[in-house]
Amino acid sequence: MTPWRAASRRAASDASSRHVVSGPRDASGTATSLWRHRPFLLTWTSSAISQAGDRVSEVAVPLIAVTALDASAGQVAWLTALAWAPNLLGMLLGAWVDGRPGKRRLIIGCDVFRAVALLSLPAAWLWGTLTTAHLYAVVLLCGAAGVLAGCAFTPFFTWLLPASSYVDANSKFSAARSASFIAGPALGGGLVQALTAPVAVVVDAVSFLASALLLRRVRVAEAVPERRQGQGVWQGAREGLALVLRHPVLRASLGCTTTINFFTFLTGSGLVVLFADRELGLPPGVIGLTLGIGATGSLVGALVAPRVSRRIGIGRAVAVGTVLFPAPFALAVVADGPLWARAGVLGAAQFLIGLGVMLFDVSLNSLMAAAIPVEVRSRVTGAYSTVNYGVRPLGAVVGGALAGGAGLRTTFVVAAVGGMLSLLWLLPSPIPGIRTLDSMERYEPADA
Repeated sequence: MTPWRAASRRAASDASSRHVVSGPRDASGTATSLWRHRPFLLTWTSSAISQAGDRVSEVAVPLIAVTALDASAGQVAWLTALAWAPNLLGMLLGAWVDGRPGKRRLIIGCDVFRAVALLSLPAAWLWGTLTTAHLYAVVLLCGAAGVLAGCAFTPFFTWLLPASSYVDANSKFSAARSASFIAGPALGGGLVQALTAPVAVVVDAVSFLASALLLRRVRVAEAVPERRQGQGVWQGAREGLALVLRHPVLRASLGCTTTINFFTFLTGSGLVVLFADRELGLPPGVIGLTLGIGATGSLVGALVAPRVSRRIGIGRAVAVGTVLFPAPFALAVVADGPLWARAGVLGAAQFLIGLGVMLFDVSLNSLMAAAIPVEVRSRVTGAYSTVNYGVRPLGAVVGGALAGGAGLRTTFVVAAVGGMLSLLWLLPSPIPGIRTLDSMERYEPADA
């Protein structure tokens, strides 16, 4: 594997200028709003619709297992495990995607595939043939299609816009996702109550079909993948991981995100609910309200991230998010007093967590989009996801054991302190010194 060397300082868009659709500009050549950029608007709308549908399925699919199949707690837990499991193959899937032309068509195909898979659930329910194995298969297949689509979207995103628009675009994508977490669960619950869980899944299937139709109308100039003679998927996967580990920006990013994901997943959404119920004694309605407040923090974080990155620099914005994301877990531990005070402290903690995670994600995703060399984006994304997402189930298992042995409050403190230690990956790296994407030092394979 080849080491990395610093290239000359140049604008981030230079690395792939032949394949990028420039952002919207007025008659004088001044950049204007992304909302006037038709390819971005279509892509953003397709993502927003799909995100809303996903929130419905996150409520409906577990309820199918519980209500239609009388599943046990262990069987329901397997749904989460199977949904994340395909990320462990991210290195292979990313290497395969890198060698495929037509990334946009691949994303569309994954959308259609997931729609068909989801529609098989209500069809089987109506025919009386729905089984737990069928439900597991759909969750696993949809998870695999999601990983494929994610690997294809990474290069597609960089062809869609110039690097100067990455932060703004990521902010808008993240805002749509955050908004879906505010309204989506309520929509999902209402649909399940009105239509039953299997029929409610149809909404998510339709959202994937709508996403595919919108993406069909997007026109971007895609790069033709260049594969080395005789290179297989396994070799491409190994190279993807090696590139991540040798690239000074990507290596620090991977260490930081993996550490923060492991420690924050010690708590998981299930333990947050358990903490609110058993430690704080909050009623179910109040618990739901505090979680909704957290989703509001995510929306605010997604909207303010571009302004913060411009004011303090994108690298420092990543560092601030690295601390602000996990630190409020420790704040939740001190919640005490009357009901309104306990709920208020937990709600404030959830708000700050949401704010921090979006400041972290928007800035770091933009930084990585500019840092990954154009010809290896999918395989690098796959390798990165394998490690970064693969550690999440491990964190959840360790968190459950720690909560059982040391208690929920101790687990939350460990999550906060351990998560903040992820900053140590960034401090010796080039990331804190990166002010803008255009000024970022370029690193390329020495044999490029």
